[in-house]
Amino acid sequence: MKLNMAPSRQLSYAKFAFAAFLAISFCLAYPTPTSQAKKKPAKYGTIKVQTTPAGLPIEVDGKPEGQTSSDWRAWDRDPGVHTIVIVLPNGQRWTREIVLEGGRIKCVALNYKPGGVTTTSPCPFPVNLSAPSSVNDGEVITYTSDVAYSGTPSALKYIWTVSPANAKVLSGSGTPTITVDSTGLAGQRINATLSVDDGSGEPSCRQIAQASTFIPALVPRENPAREFDVCCSCSFDDQKARLDNLGVELQNDQSTTSYVVAYGGRTSRVGQADRLGARAQDYLVSQRGIAPGRIIVLDGGFREEDCVELWVVPSGATPPQPRPTVQPGDVRPPREKPVLKPRT
Repeated sequence: MKLNMAPSRQLSYAKFAFAAFLAISFCLAYPTPTSQAKKKPAKYGTIKVQTTPAGLPIEVDGKPEGQTSSDWRAWDRDPGVHTIVIVLPNGQRWTREIVLEGGRIKCVALNYKPGGVTTTSPCPFPVNLSAPSSVNDGEVITYTSDVAYSGTPSALKYIWTVSPANAKVLSGSGTPTITVDSTGLAGQRINATLSVDDGSGEPSCRQIAQASTFIPALVPRENPAREFDVCCSCSFDDQKARLDNLGVELQNDQSTTSYVVAYGGRTSRVGQADRLGARAQDYLVSQRGIAPGRIIVLDGGFREEDCVELWVVPSGATPPQPRPTVQPGDVRPPREKPVLKPRT
């Protein structure tokens, strides 16, 4: 859109106007809830870059890395500050410093749109605001502005507003670039509005630009319950070793629940399944420190011999169902010896 110029503030100069749109975001890797042990912290992060147009020379930390592509190119780097330099078609060098964390991915998307030669006053001035069109829930979005202002750049004031209200600005307030956390905003659109003002008080010296990023709805991940261990006709010492392993698994992932499915044998005593389940639960609570609410005990019915199944069930997964192999009518528990009353 062509902006009218204030004649009273016209200056004689020629400026090559261009717009370079930038988007930076974190791309999270979700830990697997049922991992056997805690993962060690990642030793490196990843920088991903794409540009429109493609084929622009790129440097990473001062080292030439060939040319950009319309698809993502990726570099693994140690955590810290890294410098990206892209040579634009007009010969100018576009530079950004990126703070990289271990285990995180920062994505840089740059769209270059050349302008023409113009003669104008400092006001009004073009403001271009850029951001990724979409990111996943939990990624950090960077909104970056490019301002073609011929006056003193230090006089410019940057005022940002973002919506919805629970979109959290992490850094950059009062600067040309801000970062916004998208966590918990799946299915919504984050809108960023920037007001740039040179403090003169003239309406034409206050410019506004907007950009938005969509956060797609989360796709449920299938994470079913899994049978951790099973022990049939085991001694209690054997069961305790298996319960110790289960306790470590539950302590490593606090989001899971354990199901203990106990079965009585064809010739076991009456109530054997209840005794086996209660014993396993008591051991996990008293010896391994597992909260009682995280242990569900089920009477599975009967099998050929006493059995105890140990299950790990992630949050939201379907709990296991008992799998008896012997019908109750076929069970033959031993006869209980009568209790003799003492003679009086």
